[in-house]
Amino acid sequence: MTIHAGGCHCGAIAFTLEGDIDTVIDCNCSICRRRGHLLAFFPRSALILKTPDADIASYTFNKHAIRHRFCPTCGIGPFGEGTHPKTGEATVAVNVRCLPDVDLASLTVIPYDGASL
Repeated sequence: MTIHAGGCHCGAIAFTLEGDIDTVIDCNCSICRRRGHLLAFFPRSALILKTPDADIASYTFNKHAIRHRFCPTCGIGPFGEGTHPKTGEATVAVNVRCLPDVDLASLTVIPYDGASL
């Protein structure tokens, strides 16, 4: 397993993520489309925050199923938290654009129609 260091633009949010990334989701829902997220999904336990949770802002909308986390200083949204719809497991969706060591050109990108949900 690879350990990635990630965070927001200004550095206020920092985390590590344990997991291999070769496939990402390009969701067309209203927030992902506007923010340009490329998402990789992991068990929530794979993401270790170095920033206190209270220092990370949250946003939910529609069904409030996903808690979109973002930096209150620079506005970057490095991850979202929710529950896997089939297993009920706590899940994190990491914006791989916030992982500097990931070669985006090497990833398989799968379109996802989140706008229809």
